Amino acid sequence: MPAAKVIDRQHYGDAAISPDQNKVPLLGHDASVLRSKRLLQITSLTLMGLLLAAFVATGHTQLTVLAGCAVLVLAGWFAHQQQPGIAANILLWALTAMLSVLAWHSGGVRDMAVLGYPGVLIFAAILGNVRLFSGLLFFIVSYCSLMAGLTITGYFHPFLPEVEFKHLIFTDVILLITGFSAYLLLRDQRRLMDGLREENQRVRNSQKTIARLASQDQLTGLSNRRFAEESYTRLYQQCLRDEHPLAVLFLDLDSFKPVNDSLGHAAGDLLLQQLAGRLQALSRPDDVLCRFGGDEFLLMAALDGDDDQLTRLAQSMTAAATTPFFIMQTQIEISGSVGVALAPEHGTEFNTLCKYADLAMYQAKHEGRNVFRIYNDDMGRANIDKFNLMTQIRQALKDKQFRLFYQPKIDISNGRVCGVEALIRWPQADGSYITPDEFIPLAESSGVIADIGHWVLQEACAACTRWRREGHYGVGVAVNLSYVQFRDGSLERNVQQVLQQSGLPSSALELELTESMLIGEGDDISRQLSTIHSMGVSFAIDDFGTGYSNLGYLRRFNASRLKIDKSFITALSVSQRDEPLVRAIIQMAASLGLQSVAEGVEDEATLNLLKQLGCDEAQGYLWSQALPEHELIEWLNAHNSHQELPHSSEL
Repeated sequence: MPAAKVIDRQHYGDAAISPDQNKVPLLGHDASVLRSKRLLQITSLTLMGLLLAAFVATGHTQLTVLAGCAVLVLAGWFAHQQQPGIAANILLWALTAMLSVLAWHSGGVRDMAVLGYPGVLIFAAILGNVRLFSGLLFFIVSYCSLMAGLTITGYFHPFLPEVEFKHLIFTDVILLITGFSAYLLLRDQRRLMDGLREENQRVRNSQKTIARLASQDQLTGLSNRRFAEESYTRLYQQCLRDEHPLAVLFLDLDSFKPVNDSLGHAAGDLLLQQLAGRLQALSRPDDVLCRFGGDEFLLMAALDGDDDQLTRLAQSMTAAATTPFFIMQTQIEISGSVGVALAPEHGTEFNTLCKYADLAMYQAKHEGRNVFRIYNDDMGRANIDKFNLMTQIRQALKDKQFRLFYQPKIDISNGRVCGVEALIRWPQADGSYITPDEFIPLAESSGVIADIGHWVLQEACAACTRWRREGHYGVGVAVNLSYVQFRDGSLERNVQQVLQQSGLPSSALELELTESMLIGEGDDISRQLSTIHSMGVSFAIDDFGTGYSNLGYLRRFNASRLKIDKSFITALSVSQRDEPLVRAIIQMAASLGLQSVAEGVEDEATLNLLKQLGCDEAQGYLWSQALPEHELIEWLNAHNSHQELPHSSEL
């Protein structure tokens, strides 16, 4: 039993264990031991009573009692040997036989020995089994009936002696043995019933604990998704009766992963616990608040008709996430985006409303985060369009529908072409194009981007090899990478394989990374980039200035170029707002020994200003838009026909 208690405590908690650990029902070996103990006590008590009766008895009565005592000694021995079944049979049959002999030689069915029969039957019912009880009952009834029948018919003449002191002794012995033995046995029965009641209460407590654990989030103490789903029907039916809409609000934290990555999961858990407390404080007793999973929380609340109630509630949830957290002596600032779906306006099923609230939440993230959005049909159609587009992306890759276009990069100091950037395009049957901004994020989320990225790398390196063989030796190619391509750890192998297959010198290949890519999973990316850099491949940081702009990462990842995002370049010639930032980036790049590249140059004024600021390279519509390979070669022939021939080792 101690082992069972430990298991209960581990699985169900201390609340599931009764305070009185000794009062437990007896099972198996323990019950057998107690039964043997009680048989030994009853046998000993009966033996002492019979010895007292034998002391005052005479003649055949004394001999019969002493014979019974001898047999009881044998029963006591078996009880001592932990064999209660044998002991009970010997004890009860011996007593029955002794009482029967005494009754036959004395008063028959009117003899005081018959008083012992009920006690024997009680003991047989409690200590014995069905067979023993049935056998004794049948014998006693038959024997008493026989004596009564023989007496009535005159064949048996019982002897009824005058009452003497010894008869008082016999009567007291029978009553004391029967009464005390019955007390012992019934006390055991009461203890057993008490133990069973406590065990039953433990089971009920355990069931309540299990039910609570099954419906509760163990980290935050809030309800979990299962409880929310079970509570939805009740809450929705109540809203229908009250003619109020039911709001399902879905909160997802923005930038929660960096908290776990930088401070550890323990800090992240503490943050979630604090946030859960804040959300509980703003929810009403009838609302259902649950942790949906990860850093996602769900609140179901009935709206009482106040037009501003939903806005206040959603803004309170975002405010709960935005208010700084103090974790491990560190102030942490994050935000949260909230999506809202309404029943019955947007649906009546729990899963449907959760899906719509989730779509609205992602729309809130897309529109800048730390806001809330209410679901509308356009979001649903957009989601369907995304799903269809995702399916089309896979088919487009299989059917080779994608095309590469190339935009030249110009050396500002001499006007020569120093390289091109490979840009993917997805032409449609009607002559239009699906832009990379539309399909690249979907390709990344679905995992197809790894295959697309490998195809781009193959095509770009093969094309670069072709135009170099046509005489444009100094024109290398830059290929954009997605963070997804680093995840499976095969990027180094793919780059090496493509360079070998295409015959392109590694120095002619440049891989472009985004700043955000350098922040996440840094150690693994650093290892892969270090391996690729050792092959002779160079790296550029794309869209610099739009992300974290961490100089430590630039050194760590062996970057050789900084590409200034076109959002800072486009209005450079007409507005001085971005000039200090562009100047700082160019100077910083120069101080680190990096080349600076301006994207989106569209006029001579911008080019002249970049030249004054010391920018090294540029690309944009001033020279050319992105071109297909055959048009690029024609453009190169027209623009840069006097490039210096390479050494033979570069061919």
